[in-house]
Amino acid sequence: MKNNKIFAWSITVALAGFLFGFDTVVISGADLELQKLWPRGDWFHGFVVMSSALWGTVIGAMFGGIPTEKLGRKKTLIAIGILYSLSAIGAALVSDPFAFAFFRFIGGLGVGASTIAGPAYISEIAPAENRGKLVGTYQFNIVFGILVAFLSNYLISESIQQEAWRYMIGVEAIPAIIYTLMVLRIPESPRWLITAKNDTVEAAKVLSQIYPEEEVQGVIKTIQENNEAAATGESIFMGKYRFPLSLAFLIAFFNQFSGINALLYYAPRIFEGAGLGAQTALLSSIGVGVVNLIFTLIGMSLIDKFGRRQLMYVGSIGYIISLSMVGYAFSSGMTGMAVPIFLFLFIAAHAIGQGAVIWVFISEIFPNHLRSSGQAFGSSVHWVLAAIIPAMVPVLFTKLGQGPVFYFFAFMMLLQLIFVYKMMPETKGVALEDMQDSLGK
Repeated sequence: MKNNKIFAWSITVALAGFLFGFDTVVISGADLELQKLWPRGDWFHGFVVMSSALWGTVIGAMFGGIPTEKLGRKKTLIAIGILYSLSAIGAALVSDPFAFAFFRFIGGLGVGASTIAGPAYISEIAPAENRGKLVGTYQFNIVFGILVAFLSNYLISESIQQEAWRYMIGVEAIPAIIYTLMVLRIPESPRWLITAKNDTVEAAKVLSQIYPEEEVQGVIKTIQENNEAAATGESIFMGKYRFPLSLAFLIAFFNQFSGINALLYYAPRIFEGAGLGAQTALLSSIGVGVVNLIFTLIGMSLIDKFGRRQLMYVGSIGYIISLSMVGYAFSSGMTGMAVPIFLFLFIAAHAIGQGAVIWVFISEIFPNHLRSSGQAFGSSVHWVLAAIIPAMVPVLFTKLGQGPVFYFFAFMMLLQLIFVYKMMPETKGVALEDMQDSLGK
């Protein structure tokens, strides 16, 4: 029963990840139609129309730690659902690129904040032995949202001829409203109640639904002792937290320099560039979502068994091989299904490696009293790059060609492999309160 409750709460919070995935990718189906509707050049299209949500995500990631810490995980998650709902409805109704960008920006705020509040909440209610799998439900829902967005785009494009983009964007309001209503029913994080509010009574009520009654007071005592040992006014930028800060920066940095968001944002355009027709390109995009979902499930099933580091090894090697093959395919003029197949391999490598690991790892490596700010830092790095790189893709594809761009991403994944070998520790099965000791407090 207790495990069922933990799983139910985790899935509910992880639905913020579903909206994250859906919101991030749904714009890909509207890409070319919006560029024809508002023809103001590649730079405007990339930085304003396509990346407006990502700029919001950057702000949400940079400052989302503040409400997550001050207001609590639950209230922040509710606010995220409201932002998603307003964004979907507003962006679907406007007829001006700047108004469109504004409402997409609002949704981006929700995405950025969800990458802090969601994994933080789940990691704080999950037992150490199942933490990777449970936090992984957030990543699974991101991937599921991506697949549903690709599928939704295809079905809408098949059935609606005029202004299909409005329906593609607006349909997100339905799951956003459902998520908001569901998250009202979850309890607050017990670790936040103790460390931020010193409310052991309410925390005990929540913990009693997670742990056996005889263990609850021991868990509370451990959390309190850990919190008291933490100096007041501490910052993640203090010297003693340099190592976890570096880990959060590098894993987020390499996540985006794999080119994953560039592919997800421009999948139909990339497939059309490989010689596929428009509808076949959209259908191939659904294939990206299916492969992503299948291999994310595999990654989730392995993360608590083999650990975070081993999955990053597998993913890094898969990245290098698949991205090099994509680069070769474009450089040598291959057409047809070669590029989709190589990109499916790339997606599989991402899903098992970075996709399964990043949000779990960042949620683990900072102490309780700095988890929100640590998550905010890692998420900010991730989303700054996630905004810049896809925004530049239309220009880079035009100026350099697609082959050299994918070769560059392959080289960056070679550097990631070195990072995993030289720096990345294993966090599998380590209690959150013990993590700071193992990372050199």
